[in-house]
Amino acid sequence: MDHRAQVSEFLRTRRDRIKPEQAGIIGGGRRRVSGLRREEVAFLAGVSVEYYARMERGDLAGVSSEVLDSIAKALQLDDAEIDHLADLARAAGPPPPRRRTRPGEQTVKPTLQRFLDSVTGAPMWVRDQRMDFVAANSLGRALYAPLFDDPANQGNSARFTFLDPAAQTFFPDWERNADDIVATLRIYAGQNPLDRRLTDLIGELVTRSETFRRRWAAHNVRHHRAGIKRIHHPAVGDLELSYEAMGLPANPEWFMFAYTAEPGSASEDRLKLLGSLAATTPPKTDVRK
Repeated sequence: MDHRAQVSEFLRTRRDRIKPEQAGIIGGGRRRVSGLRREEVAFLAGVSVEYYARMERGDLAGVSSEVLDSIAKALQLDDAEIDHLADLARAAGPPPPRRRTRPGEQTVKPTLQRFLDSVTGAPMWVRDQRMDFVAANSLGRALYAPLFDDPANQGNSARFTFLDPAAQTFFPDWERNADDIVATLRIYAGQNPLDRRLTDLIGELVTRSETFRRRWAAHNVRHHRAGIKRIHHPAVGDLELSYEAMGLPANPEWFMFAYTAEPGSASEDRLKLLGSLAATTPPKTDVRK
């Protein structure tokens, strides 16, 4: 991915979405753009028009954190967007020292798997920044069993969402789920612009899915930390689950998700039924490919 193009499109799309009145700008004559002009962003951020124009051409080299903060305020960025802008600026600097990968670093430690397996009443699973399943407990594998039905998904939730027609039945809120996945991938791409496997996945999805391509072009970013997930499971029916996401410091590219149902709800009863089915039915495939 062209880094300058990523920077340019991100700043331009953030500028285009802000109406002048939202930024406290009154009047200004006839406008050829629906959002803010470059000179208006520069004025709000306290930088010269030439300096901001250079930034919007994709050049963030040497831009200070103070200027980034000012641009973030002018463009009314949220926390995820502020972090993404900082990641883009970091990538514009000298490349960091190449980190040597320790042998076996990306394998699931027995202690992690034992921890997951010790949780029997809630689905838990781990994925990486490429949306690949890494590990899960029995209920987590059962919850996401449809993801493994088609080997073409390769245990990847982004491929499942955009390339497998079954996903639109599995996720009743498919549009929102698709938005979340693309916005999260955009965050990860900003953090790791040289990750070949990640860029290959994004390139594959851009090529094969119009719905992904349209969302990717919007340059939206989002943190995936907590929320509600609605699932139509083929074995137990409709589930509404709350989830929490946690980072794993020993593997910074891995994230663990835990799902719970409201006590006394139909979703809790169905989740218990799914647990019973999982206890008597062997998984179709291992989580790790």
